[in-house]
Amino acid sequence: MDGQEDTNYSIKQLIKKAKASHADVRIGKKGVTEEIINEIKRRLKEHKVVKIKIGIEVENRKEFARKIAELTEAKLIEVRGFTFILAKENDSN
Repeated sequence: MDGQEDTNYSIKQLIKKAKASHADVRIGKKGVTEEIINEIKRRLKEHKVVKIKIGIEVENRKEFARKIAELTEAKLIEVRGFTFILAKENDSN
């Protein structure tokens, strides 16, 4: 396995682990604040994969998750119910 394949494998393992765990970040009544975005970015840098729980009313959960992914420069992996998973594929960002 070369370095790229090894990285992809570890990201897949981290995503699998995130799916089975509780949310790392909860977006609550204050909504999407600079602090929330910074916390998600910090966790992505540290852990590569973050599971986020939506605790507020949103019109379209998938669109909301896409927007958070865009703001945090991450890839949206999955939206399931009120949770979604973001992953950082490389460290260039």
